[in-house]
Amino acid sequence: MNPSKPPRIWVSNASPKKGEVLRVRAQIEHVMESGLRTDPATGKLRPRNIVNRFEARLDDALLFAWTPGISVAQNPYIEFTFLARQSGTLHFHWKDDGGQTLKAEKAITVA
Repeated sequence: MNPSKPPRIWVSNASPKKGEVLRVRAQIEHVMESGLRTDPATGKLRPRNIVNRFEARLDDALLFAWTPGISVAQNPYIEFTFLARQSGTLHFHWKDDGGQTLKAEKAITVA
């Protein structure tokens, strides 16, 4: 993961009406190394390092969880929808095989 580059987060409406369907897009920069490629400089396999878990929560409630496999391209892009029922803070959390984590937040206010 690239901690110097913050995740890109987009929410279709930060002030939705109750019952509105919100669309969320999230993307981070990550090489997503599968562990199946050889490093041309050394001739050895590059160690696997993929994002192995993504979670999106509204406050403490889990909205979406994703456990990708090795076939995901670098800089993973995630899109999901949910029903706006209450105001709160969206919390996004990525974790990779190397133990690095990346977090982001976005507030929504339901009218």
